[in-house]
Amino acid sequence: MATYRKLNRRSDQRKAMLRDLVTALITHERIETTHMKAKELSRLMDNMITLGKKNTLESRKRAAQTVRFTETDADKNALQKLFDDIAPRYESRNGGYTRILKKGPRRGDGTEMAIIELVE
Repeated sequence: MATYRKLNRRSDQRKAMLRDLVTALITHERIETTHMKAKELSRLMDNMITLGKKNTLESRKRAAQTVRFTETDADKNALQKLFDDIAPRYESRNGGYTRILKKGPRRGDGTEMAIIELVE
């Protein structure tokens, strides 16, 4: 993973959180999180989809370092869904695979919330 915001976490916690968010976005294709996490997730997800478009052994290895092997709905894990279902959708697109929609402040602490989703 390249450089990114600290998000008030140690590096091991931050990497684990971003891996979980990438896997959740691949699995559900739309998630709700804080605005700053969504901005970081957007950068990372664009890199994952670019790797999925290459579809080589090296790109699968690099994506496997980030995406967790959790099962999705169709007897596939998240990595297989990325390479088989999500990446082919964006063959003619040169970036901007995610959309961030601001939702407003969270009730408990006022943190700005956002919905991040894959563009159709």
